Amino acid sequence: MKKHISFLLLTGLSLSALAQNKDYPIQPVPFTSVKLSDHFWTSRIETNRTVTIPASFARCDSTGRIKNFVMAAEHKGKFCTVYPFDDTDIYKTIEGASYSLAEHPDPKLSAYLDSLITIVGNAQEPDGYLYTARTIDPLHPGPWAGPERWVNEQKMSHELYNAGHMYEAAAAHYMATGKRNFLNIALKNADLLVRTFGPDKMHVAPGHEIVEMGLVRLYRITGKKEYLDLAKFFIDQRGHKEYNKKSKNEYENGKYFQDDIPVVQQDEAEGHAVRAMYLYSGMADVAALTGDTAYLKAIDKIWNNMVGKKMYVQGSIGAVGDGERFGENYELPNTTAYNETCAAIGSVFWNQRMFLLHGDSKYIDVLEKTLYNGLISGVGLDGKSFFYTNAMQISNGFSHPDIERERSGWFVCSCCPTNVVRLIPSIPGYVYAEQGNSVYVNLFISGTGNLVVNDKKVSITQQNNYPWDGGLAFTVNPSSAMDMDLRIRIPGWARNVAMPSDLYGYKVPSAQNVLIKINGQPVNYRIENGYAVLSKKWVKNDKVEMTLPMNVRRVIANNKIEGDEGKVALQRGPIMYCAEWKDNNGLACNIILPKAAEFKTAYRADMLNGVMTLEAPAKSITIDAAGQNVSTQNVTLTAIPYYSWANRGKGEMTVWFPEQVKYVDIQSK
Repeated sequence: MKKHISFLLLTGLSLSALAQNKDYPIQPVPFTSVKLSDHFWTSRIETNRTVTIPASFARCDSTGRIKNFVMAAEHKGKFCTVYPFDDTDIYKTIEGASYSLAEHPDPKLSAYLDSLITIVGNAQEPDGYLYTARTIDPLHPGPWAGPERWVNEQKMSHELYNAGHMYEAAAAHYMATGKRNFLNIALKNADLLVRTFGPDKMHVAPGHEIVEMGLVRLYRITGKKEYLDLAKFFIDQRGHKEYNKKSKNEYENGKYFQDDIPVVQQDEAEGHAVRAMYLYSGMADVAALTGDTAYLKAIDKIWNNMVGKKMYVQGSIGAVGDGERFGENYELPNTTAYNETCAAIGSVFWNQRMFLLHGDSKYIDVLEKTLYNGLISGVGLDGKSFFYTNAMQISNGFSHPDIERERSGWFVCSCCPTNVVRLIPSIPGYVYAEQGNSVYVNLFISGTGNLVVNDKKVSITQQNNYPWDGGLAFTVNPSSAMDMDLRIRIPGWARNVAMPSDLYGYKVPSAQNVLIKINGQPVNYRIENGYAVLSKKWVKNDKVEMTLPMNVRRVIANNKIEGDEGKVALQRGPIMYCAEWKDNNGLACNIILPKAAEFKTAYRADMLNGVMTLEAPAKSITIDAAGQNVSTQNVTLTAIPYYSWANRGKGEMTVWFPEQVKYVDIQSK
């Protein structure tokens, strides 16, 4: 039980061990209690462990990120990377490596982490301050840092951002290893923040949020209420700085920083998308722990705005490259889509928290869409090539500075690769959740979850070939006969809900129903908040079978989104598809998908680490230079999962397919 509680704390989402009065009403089952056995996710977790983590540490070394800490300890040299937040790439990689250690003990990796933590600790100043850009040379800390501590924090210094990622990493390392070496560094820094900031001390709204989430993480470990109070204080500081409210420039009016009005008055997803996701996640944490209903009302409205007006069809957010930010309502261009990978990761964090608050499957629907599509698209199948941004359309005839046509090993700003490092090994922790005598099955991944429900042990073993096959089986094994509500999510896409809003819908509703059997017998079930509720006295080897419809669906967009009219996107199960040059005669943006075209599916084990492909009769078009004469020829469209594109070289790609010539974007040809 002690281990179970410890790793609930590791997720940053439980206070069971601290016996607090308030917390999330629903609790996630920790990732260490869920052993996966599928191919889709275990291969990615193993690649992260054996390739991505070592590559990340190697690049932290070769780019000078580690050297910055060494120079800070020596108080000499010159900060040798570009951004003052480069410190966090080490923190995030340590966090991901710690998660990996929890599941796969590795003495060599553990020793390496200890050596890095020693270097980090040596760079910490006596009062707890830790920010290499300033400590190396306090008189020349760089333009973003400002001449003194914290004076530029509300803009771009990232001092508190660095601290937040350090807290997240230190908590993960402590829970994975039981060692306090990194945790003590983090607590020393957090105590400095408590002494520095507060109602009768220094006031600041952190320029890049995450310190709020990190402080909550430390509060969950220590029970020190000052950390929770400070997290709330930082959140409440937003909206009090004087900006030029008449300006449309989001840096000048405060929206970029989510700082234009107090958070409890905000009702729209705005500004830098990663900052926004971390803020809303922090608000959810604080609301759960304090019962702040004003926070809850605000994040409910903001979530509805994001999902209803500002999300791409494959789950990505942050449409505008200028500021890596949300655009206006329905501003979701395809040719210049930005879609930072970090924003997708932040969306997963926030949607998990929203589910824990409300118990509604719509949050997991969005989490799943993001996870299987717009998030893992950010890392190559080799585990060491990445996208910072995630395009919706790549055309040979159109270029834009925000478009990435091929993956990179790393970036000057490498926040996304190291964020992937820490997200991937935590996937098992998103599968199950508990509340009283209810167990929620949120994700469908083969493996076994070991739970404790009302003080009774129960294991649930999933067997499936998801996301390629809709046949799901669950074997329930309680330690003794027990009453339990098994709540299995029926995905929105299986209920004709493409998105829990009117932003996207299916062109033709599916008439297929979701069939559920218990021990071979079909059962009637009620649906609550998107979950099939199966209530009974469960005994050893009870088996539940559920069949989800996996037909190919044509997705259409709200007519307020420019550029998607007359076009469809393709979805099968949770997977969104795209066409890539490699499978379509060297092009992709010249394909028309006729309305009557029917699809064939085929699993290709030899392609892109194993994918289900879609094929349909289509037409390719050629338009002359004047845009006047159009010629067509019959072809076969081959579509692949969106996440898998750009693993075979550089070329065209598209997510949206016109059904008639008049809807083809001639300018991009």
